[in-house]
Amino acid sequence: MHGENVRHMMITSLKKTNLMKKVSYLMCLALIALAIISCKKKKEKDTDDAYVCTACTQIPEGLAANDNSSKGIYKGVIIGSSGTIKFDIANTSSNAITAVLVIDGVSVNLTTTYTWSSGGIQAAPFKGMLNGQELTINFSVGANGTGATIVSATIPGHPNASFSIAKETSTALARCYEGTYQNSKNEKGTFNIIVSTLLKGWTGKSRENGSSETTDISGSYVNDKLYWGSGTNIEIATMDGDTFSGTFNDGSSNITVKGKRTL
Repeated sequence: MHGENVRHMMITSLKKTNLMKKVSYLMCLALIALAIISCKKKKEKDTDDAYVCTACTQIPEGLAANDNSSKGIYKGVIIGSSGTIKFDIANTSSNAITAVLVIDGVSVNLTTTYTWSSGGIQAAPFKGMLNGQELTINFSVGANGTGATIVSATIPGHPNASFSIAKETSTALARCYEGTYQNSKNEKGTFNIIVSTLLKGWTGKSRENGSSETTDISGSYVNDKLYWGSGTNIEIATMDGDTFSGTFNDGSSNITVKGKRTL
């Protein structure tokens, strides 16, 4: 009997040992799985956080001699659908007056018959081809480089295009961001802005999806924070490298905005 008890105890001990090994093995598998998931999520987050506009310049292209002239570099954002535009008004050469439009990912080189002379520019026509059809964008700016605007535009497939334009000086980099917004009422739309490093401000356009009406938007920019309107009372987003994101309340609903620099 004593021998049988010993054997019974040994078998029971072995079963317990095997069970503990199985439990340990399963726990190890679970920990490995969690580690893999955690690393994957971290990698995805790091990838999102690391967005860089590789095609964007990090220093101003405008020349100092053109800071108070209609000559120079002008950058802008477009809604209808979404894109950017860049004008080179004789920035480095009196003969180089061109523009590049990017809309819905399609790039179009624009040229003009306009010849620069001292003074402002009145509706200079820039033309190009988009999907086999001619487009025209008429550009104006004051003699000292202020008041840059698109007077009118005919863009095939984009009948309600709206622009926001800013000058880039030798000390003020103009950064253009294409973004989106969504509010707590489930309204969604486009939120495209230009941020100026010198003026510490931002301006742009927003439009609800499916609408043809555009809203002018603007605010201040201080310490990598975007604020609604003047002052720093309503923070709407944080700038992080070439991205911005944030949530704020406009008095009637919560609005989430985010975007990436594309020019």
